[in-house]
Amino acid sequence: MNAIGTLGSHCALQVLKGAKDEGFKTILVCERRREGLYRRFRFIDRLIPVEDYRFEHAFSEGIQNELHDNNCILVPHGTYISSMKIEEIESIRVPFFGNRWILRWEADRVMKERLMLEARLNVPRSVSIDELGNSSSSSSGSGSSSSSSSKDAGRLVIAKLHGAAGGKGYFLAWDRESFMAQYNKLLSKGMVKSLNDLYIQEYVLGVPVYLQYFYSPLSREVELLGIDRRYESNVDAIGRVPALQQEHSGIHEVSYNVVGNSPLVLRESLLDEVYRMGERFVAAAERLVKPGMIGPFCIEGVYDQDGRFISFEFSARIVAGTNLYVNGSPYSYLLYDEPMSMGRRIAREVRTAIESRELDKVVT
Repeated sequence: MNAIGTLGSHCALQVLKGAKDEGFKTILVCERRREGLYRRFRFIDRLIPVEDYRFEHAFSEGIQNELHDNNCILVPHGTYISSMKIEEIESIRVPFFGNRWILRWEADRVMKERLMLEARLNVPRSVSIDELGNSSSSSSGSGSSSSSSSKDAGRLVIAKLHGAAGGKGYFLAWDRESFMAQYNKLLSKGMVKSLNDLYIQEYVLGVPVYLQYFYSPLSREVELLGIDRRYESNVDAIGRVPALQQEHSGIHEVSYNVVGNSPLVLRESLLDEVYRMGERFVAAAERLVKPGMIGPFCIEGVYDQDGRFISFEFSARIVAGTNLYVNGSPYSYLLYDEPMSMGRRIAREVRTAIESRELDKVVT
């Protein structure tokens, strides 16, 4: 019997519950400090404790051998990218569900932008440090990231770390001085080593929306399985404080660290373009990074005042917002007459691939 395994973080409970529901043995590589949490759940068949999720601990030779001996298929999630170098992830000998090579495109924001533009998504313009602090800026949200001859003084930008940091270290700036002040704080905390560790992008006002997709190479169909919003502290909490009190509160820093997710249902008139974006993304991934998109992915962005979706991120694997829908979402229910979480959908694809002898189409 094949097994499905992952690291004990992010969406592990959903992944392994879905795997168990589809008849697989389940394996969890878990930090010792979290062992008590995961031993509460009987659908986890084998728990392998480790010191932490650094590559040399989580995927030591012995652990990889055990996973391999159990015919285990690993499901990657955000903790892999945040805890390990991309070269380490790519070197793991255990088969991954999905395209492990596309995780490099997710972790590098320049490559990420290239793939999004290839998919013809509306992308905020990327901004260089040299553009901050001089004259007026150019228009935003054009779907092109080509540099502008005008400067961006007074235009709000957001600076982001590379990789999957869950919003940690993000900050807003409006000129060079405000940018450098916050950059120096990250530098002093050891969160960055140089300006190259940050990606700067025009900030677009709108409703944050995270679109949860699944692409099946077996059926060649894109499925929309859920939609969510993220609750980021303390930037979302500041919205509860009136402007006058904000001004005198002494709050000088905000945090975009994600602490949870909330469900969202879109106006039905927006769904056609949602599906088209997902299909264009899958087609672009197939052109740029073979074998293309496999399984879960997320296109992340905002709906602006005109109802246009501006895409600022993608995740090329399962996202934590799918944890909302362990029993299925309104969108998965339209496709399946049974509870279908993203975790179970992954396991269903693996089982179908095994039965049809097409496992090579869904693992790398």
